[in-house]
Formats: sequence, structure tokens, C-alpha cells
Amino acid sequence: MLKHSYRVLAPIYDRIVARATEPMRRRSLARLGDVQGKAILIDGIGTGLDLPHLPPGAHYTGLDLTPAMLRRARQRIPLNLHVELVEGDAMALPFADACFDIALMHLILAVVPEPADALREAARVLRPGGRVLILDKFLRPGQLAPLRRLLNPLIRHLATRTDVVFEHLLPLAPSLRVMADEPAVPGGWFRHIELHKRL
Repeated sequence: MLKHSYRVLAPIYDRIVARATEPMRRRSLARLGDVQGKAILIDGIGTGLDLPHLPPGAHYTGLDLTPAMLRRARQRIPLNLHVELVEGDAMALPFADACFDIALMHLILAVVPEPADALREAARVLRPGGRVLILDKFLRPGQLAPLRRLLNPLIRHLATRTDVVFEHLLPLAPSLRVMADEPAVPGGWFRHIELHKRL
């Protein structure tokens, strides 16, 4: 269902998402720091909106479930970046254990049907000491948010979930610990979260 939805959304995705998320993406990607020689997973690359803001020097692997999204991402790869695009499922990554230094998870945990599986998979493919940089929308534990919860059954199978509580996911990926957690926009629905994998 989700793969079909995003195939349909691919031609208009950028118009909906690009401008609204660009400042948040830039701030999240500023956390990358020195990437020289690092292996970085862009988990749920979509149409490649992160690509113009990535620093050169790393080997990037962009994964997405939808070929239509990957085709658009390919057109966005800057000449100075080394990027490999892979079709695959964030909840069952087609990569070996401990093969990435950093995993970028921008607007993917609130999209996949089982976000805990996606977070566990990101932890699995990270090397010890590796980092996960998350940008997404999350409810806080106990937050009522009646409109968001009401919308969720209507749109979760078409585009995104509006009821994900990050604090419920983290205990299911016990190798990860929170190093930073900040609001990405006023109101705190969107958050920048940085996780480290224990050595």
C-alpha cells in the first residue's frame, strides 16, 4: 500500500514537502560534521531532498522503497558526491551488520508501518560508536493531540503517521542512546534527535 502511495505521490512530493522542510533538513545535516571517508546511509531518501545539502567526502547510500522516488533522487545527485541508490525496505535493510558510520533518518520513522523495526534495523547496520540523525514528527508520551490522532487512521496507509511516540521506540533499540533531542520548529512536533550506538 505504502509503495503504491508513494509511487503516486512522487511527481508532486517535492512541491508538498521541499520548501517546508528545507530549513529543518539543513540544521539536521549540519550535525554531520567531518564526513571524510565515512559510510553514510540515507534511510528513506525519497526524491533526494537531502542531497544538495550533503558535504562531499563520504560514501553515501540512499535507500527507498519506491523506484519512482529513486529515479527522482538520481537526477538530484551533485557531481561532487559519491552516492549509490538502492531499492529496499527500511524495516528490513538489505545491508550487513555494522557497515555504516552514520544513518540519516529524515521523515521516515513516521512513515513506515513499524517504526520500531526501522530503528532497530538502523542500529543493526551501524558500527559501534556510529550515529543516527533523525528529523521527524513525534508525539510526546501522554500527549493528547486529538486532531493528530484522529487523522492518523485516515492517512497512515497513504502517506505518513501522526501518532508515533519516539520514547516508545527507543527501548526497542537498546544499543542506541540519545545524545541530543531538540525541537525542529516551534511547538515541538518536529524534532532533531541524535542517537549514538554504544561501543
